[in-house]
Amino acid sequence: MPPPPILQALRLETRPAHDQLEQNAFNQQLTAGTITEAATVHFLAKMYGFLAPYEARLRQQDLGPEWDVTTRQRAPLILDDLQQPSSALALCPDIPPLGTWPQLLGAMYVVEGSTLGGQVIARQLVKSNIPQRLYFSGYGEQTGPLWKAFCQLLAREATSDNEAEIVHSASLTFQKLSTWLNQPPA
Repeated sequence: MPPPPILQALRLETRPAHDQLEQNAFNQQLTAGTITEAATVHFLAKMYGFLAPYEARLRQQDLGPEWDVTTRQRAPLILDDLQQPSSALALCPDIPPLGTWPQLLGAMYVVEGSTLGGQVIARQLVKSNIPQRLYFSGYGEQTGPLWKAFCQLLAREATSDNEAEIVHSASLTFQKLSTWLNQPPA
């Protein structure tokens, strides 16, 4: 069975922004097999800086009973990986707008989708003996089922009236995350 039209549109139309995001230094080192613990720590600190305000905004939204916001909070996993207080980490000042349901769905597509790639990264970190892997493990054995549940929610909620806004939000989320990740260390 083919994926729902909204997933096809998201994959196709966000590909350039997704590809740009994957050009960050962490992913390049990971691909080259030269990943270091320092690069992993830097990447995780940057991810925390993006996820913490995103997740705070998500908690303020009424997402309905089928969306368990607490289950999908992954910023605390980064703090466990880094063993640092949140006050020691910079926060991204420019997260995408999350004021409408389509904007939320687009941003969630990016963040929820990262749990799938994170599992691949976790396996690569094991091979490199890098211990910071909680965040990359996604939701553990629940990663696949939770991704499917999100895709069902997306397919149910996407309409011809809001599809363009969902896709735009996902592209913008990829772009803003890429910009944040690619800032040089302070």
